[in-house]
Amino acid sequence: MSRKSRGINAERDLIHKFWEHGWAAMRAAGSGSSQYPSPDILVGNNVRKLAIECKLTKDDRKYFTKQEVKELVYFSQKFGAEPWLAVKFLRKPWYFFTLDCMTETKGGNHLVTLEQAESRGIEFEELIE
Repeated sequence: MSRKSRGINAERDLIHKFWEHGWAAMRAAGSGSSQYPSPDILVGNNVRKLAIECKLTKDDRKYFTKQEVKELVYFSQKFGAEPWLAVKFLRKPWYFFTLDCMTETKGGNHLVTLEQAESRGIEFEELIE
């Protein structure tokens, strides 16, 4: 299975999880390849809307590019959603982050390590409370 397919499947699994907990959720097909900014997934209920940029990795660290974060923030402001970053490390749960919880690199990218995810990230159940 290609890396892209694994990422898509991980996003779909996350969407199912939101629906199972009473949230509406959709995957933005082609996110990152459209001329307009869009998050990987968009979820909401009658109280909150979340725009989420997702990453899947086998490594112990994952980067979100400066452009991905900029577009997530822009979309979220226009849509009235909370911007969130999500990382799924191999054999670990999804971890969710607000932008201020991420480490910004010298080049403006955002980095999360597995250690940071386990100490600063929040898990799914906490996100949907």
